[in-house]
Amino acid sequence: MIGADGEQLGIKPIREALQIALDLNLDLVNVAPTAKPPVCRVMDYGKFRYETQKKEKEARKNQKIVELKEIRLSATIDEHDFQTKLRNAQKFLGEGDKVKLSVRFRGREIAHAEIGQRVLERMAAEVEELCVVERKPKLEGRSMIMILSPKQQQ
Repeated sequence: MIGADGEQLGIKPIREALQIALDLNLDLVNVAPTAKPPVCRVMDYGKFRYETQKKEKEARKNQKIVELKEIRLSATIDEHDFQTKLRNAQKFLGEGDKVKLSVRFRGREIAHAEIGQRVLERMAAEVEELCVVERKPKLEGRSMIMILSPKQQQ
């Protein structure tokens, strides 16, 4: 049995342990039921639960949820449009989000899929200091998709 201020009280019968907890106006909590003999602690259980919930809430508040942002390009993209999409990709990666780059092929453009692949590889080369390529360019139906992940901050 462990006391209210953390000192060891030794092995006590359950009735005596309950009486000690009642005298201190606290709860008797079984903290290690599988141990031989079981370990109990005298504590304010409501306060203990409140503090653990508060710690969990703080941990959830501080964690970053990684989102997947999509940027659509075309095989025949102009330079200014490419620079605009590049700035968006840099912003997303800087915020810690993954970026899904996709090139949609229309009509007969699909016959020249290598043009779309060059556009994706150029984009990856422009932002290589911010990210790592999670998935290489891959043709799926009429779209070519590539996924970039932000580099881990040390």
